[in-house]
Amino acid sequence: MGPAAEKPAFTRNDFIAWENEQTDRHEFVEGEVFAMTGVRDSHNVIAQNLTFALRHHLKGSPCKTYMADVKLEVVTVNSIFYPDVFVTCESPSDPLVKRDATLIIEVLSPSTEAYDRGRKFAFYRQLPGLQEYLLISTDEPRLDIYRRAEGDSWLLRSYLPGESFTLSSIDLPLTVDAVFEDVDFNAV
Repeated sequence: MGPAAEKPAFTRNDFIAWENEQTDRHEFVEGEVFAMTGVRDSHNVIAQNLTFALRHHLKGSPCKTYMADVKLEVVTVNSIFYPDVFVTCESPSDPLVKRDATLIIEVLSPSTEAYDRGRKFAFYRQLPGLQEYLLISTDEPRLDIYRRAEGDSWLLRSYLPGESFTLSSIDLPLTVDAVFEDVDFNAV
């Protein structure tokens, strides 16, 4: 057996240039590139429900809503992600990569849930402007909101059907039922 192949060095700028030429999306995590997987239709419906509500609510404000195909960089950990939905109020804004977020939303899938709740959340917490991290289940109508508290601690609150909540980072009241509108949990 020969020596192990060396990983090619991939800088942040190399990744941006390379990724912009790809047909599939990839994330750049601490200097390594990872292919992203496809999603179920419920994932897409949930993300659209939230994107529409956020865009309507933020119309005319300096904050913008982005979905799935816009990169978010966490400079402190040399990583670039594609959150399902996020809101940024940064200015000026790079057209290719955003560098801060007020709110990040990840729609969970069985293959990524542990990562989204763990390591990815640890990376996201390093964004100075992040106030809320919303995780949404696709297996059941349930969502979890982590909110930044004093001293950089994070508080978790879960919500179920019939309940209302407010995304306090942007002062947007919503219902769990609206988030899951048109989602069929019985579909295979």
